[in-house]
Amino acid sequence: MGEDSIIPSGGRPDLPLRNYFKVMKLLIAGAAGQLGQALVREAGKQGWEVVSTDVGQMDITELRAVQQHLARHRPEVVVNAAAATRVDDLEAEPDLALKVNGLGPRNLAVACRHLGIKLIHLSTDYVFDGTKEEPYQEWDAPNPLSVYGRSKLLGEELVRQQCPDHFIVRTAWLYGLPGPNFVTAILAKGRMGQALKVVNDQRGSPTSALALAPQLLALAATEAFGTYHATCRGEATWYEFALHILGQAGLAVPVAACATAEFPRPAPRPANSVLENRMLGLSGLDLMPSWQEAWQEFWGTCGRQLLA
Repeated sequence: MGEDSIIPSGGRPDLPLRNYFKVMKLLIAGAAGQLGQALVREAGKQGWEVVSTDVGQMDITELRAVQQHLARHRPEVVVNAAAATRVDDLEAEPDLALKVNGLGPRNLAVACRHLGIKLIHLSTDYVFDGTKEEPYQEWDAPNPLSVYGRSKLLGEELVRQQCPDHFIVRTAWLYGLPGPNFVTAILAKGRMGQALKVVNDQRGSPTSALALAPQLLALAATEAFGTYHATCRGEATWYEFALHILGQAGLAVPVAACATAEFPRPAPRPANSVLENRMLGLSGLDLMPSWQEAWQEFWGTCGRQLLA
């Protein structure tokens, strides 16, 4: 094994992980979204050759289009950051959810298998019902409560069936630019001076797309295939996270804690969305910072743009 195939042991390396590997080509599906944009930026910084695609260049729900696109570009790794994520709307559009979040990943998996390409597929805490008291580990039994959660679980299962060289990465409470997400919503209301009521009985790990992107690239450079959880360390409730966001932005608006039952929504939410990065830790690959550290990086990079 050559030295360019070795990841240094002992935690996060001092040098970017890409320095230890030959330059490879990465294709990102869903590159216009918040995670996609963070991946484009981070991959370029690390020296990957990046092919950015969104629905206008490659519709993942069309198998032939996916096969032709991947055959033309021949990446070593595909990251599927494309998804239908309007959770409440999807309760009334189950076919759309299943097509984009289920069949789309299957199409990518089929094409990747035929071409010998690694596939990283992003999944979600919504595959769990949120009733567990402790953080969820990778081998806990899924039990989705919503159409969105069921469609994402289907996507996971089809990826496992169709592509052996896969990484399924579940994340939660993801935020980044351009949004929309919880951070952009809280800041928009805060800037209007609106008093807020935010649920305080759902807990999770706020996860910055800027922190998740290097973690995905670190996995991509290995052959440690399997299912992983990747969220920032620590946990908070939505109410606690809202206070943190507004305090950082210097927006003094009243914020009241409330119960989920006071805001009935079409799609049920897991009360516990805390995921433990157990497999990353066991594999010596966990690069995720605490959610507070990740927030500081995000705010330092994107805060001015968010308040413009």
